[in-house]
Amino acid sequence: MSNPGARPWRETKEGIALDVRLTPRGGRDALDGVETLADGRAVLKARVRAAPTEGEANTALIRLLAQEFGLPRSQVTLASGATARLKTIALSGNPAAIATMLETRLGAGRQTG
Repeated sequence: MSNPGARPWRETKEGIALDVRLTPRGGRDALDGVETLADGRAVLKARVRAAPTEGEANTALIRLLAQEFGLPRSQVTLASGATARLKTIALSGNPAAIATMLETRLGAGRQTG
């Protein structure tokens, strides 16, 4: 299911909260677009090679997002979902600038579902 207008992020006082659905042991480190879940929430689909043990997959996800979005790793942190597949990632900085960058990189051309 796909909703082209849905965005997997929302602005916060500190920056952006990004909702991610992570697939550990996904064969490669990559972003697979935006998906709308059955409950209507939009999430960014991501996969990493790392296993979900001792926080390895979470660390790989943070590294992947920082690299893909051109942000320092210190600006990308796990806000919630340490042991869950659905996670919220905090991207700290200017919310408008980060939202513009996300819109550019994850715009309608990357929708899946």
